[in-house]
Amino acid sequence: MAVEALLDGEAEAITRKAIELAKGGDLTALRLCLDRIASPRKDRPVLFGLPPITSPANAAQASAALVAAVVAGDLTPSEASELGKLIEAYVKALEATEFAERLAKLERMANR
Repeated sequence: MAVEALLDGEAEAITRKAIELAKGGDLTALRLCLDRIASPRKDRPVLFGLPPITSPANAAQASAALVAAVVAGDLTPSEASELGKLIEAYVKALEATEFAERLAKLERMANR
């Protein structure tokens, strides 16, 4: 809060000064300005051919492909881990859908 009080009313002047310094070649000011214009990406798109997952059984093949890609150096371990989380979530959605379909079928059979 104290910093906000000190800067109150000065934001525009400070911003203009940072821009002037950046234009004058100050690399720190330039980096600051560029970070505000186009903030650094936290991650990047991963180009990876994941085998199709049409059932929970396919998840093992997809996971094996992730491990192979890490071993080959095509994916980092953290990229593979994040993709593994996507596979896990997708499999859970498939299982929930299959469960709901089986339950509905049993209910229809029971109501005959």
